[in-house]
Amino acid sequence: MTIQIRRTEVNDFKALQQIHAQPKAMAGTLQMPFPSEELWKQRLSHPPENFHTLVACIENEVVGTASLRLCIGRRRHVASLGISIHDQWHGKGIGTALMQALLDLADNWLNLTRIELTVYTDNEPALALYKKFGFAIEGTHRQYAFRNGEYVDSYCMARLR
Repeated sequence: MTIQIRRTEVNDFKALQQIHAQPKAMAGTLQMPFPSEELWKQRLSHPPENFHTLVACIENEVVGTASLRLCIGRRRHVASLGISIHDQWHGKGIGTALMQALLDLADNWLNLTRIELTVYTDNEPALALYKKFGFAIEGTHRQYAFRNGEYVDSYCMARLR
């Protein structure tokens, strides 16, 4: 199985909508249920300048996505990271491939020295992935988000270079 990483294109909107409609992907993000194709088409048609988004493909099928949102001003050395993998592709190296590509972009092209993220405290696969790439827990956000009828906590994590 070959994982191809490339920049996200506007025509990927249906695939990203499908990824974020998956139960595990939705539960691990701040996305709302029942995402529309139009919402994703708009997001991809008009991305902010400070946003870098990649997709992972298997045989031309988009199976995951990851992004860096660059900070501005005195935080130009920082970006926040987000990642989502289609439920059927969890545990198959997609997250690792996306993280390698994003961190190469961050380190070798954008000169970022701090990458930060939030992750729900019960998302063990994501925590393992982030720790594998040198991210450390810096604190806990109590009642960070409302998910499945209850408030859930999240960790703030960062990787410093």
